[in-house]
Amino acid sequence: MEEAATQHGSARRNEDIALDLMKFVAMTTGYGRTTSSGVGFQGSGSASKPDEYAAQLLELYGKCRAVVEGKK
Repeated sequence: MEEAATQHGSARRNEDIALDLMKFVAMTTGYGRTTSSGVGFQGSGSASKPDEYAAQLLELYGKCRAVVEGKK
């Protein structure tokens, strides 16, 4: 019985995996950054205000979570 609880406790939750994926995408691409300097994706994902930056990161997290959970 304890073995099953230990195994379940050590398993990564979908939320944790989605958060790691979001961090990777945001850091690799510069997603949502207010400055345009850097290498990588330089699309329309830049925010001019901190609250816009936070909103974009939350949207990205939602997309990552949907991918991890297998939703389309």
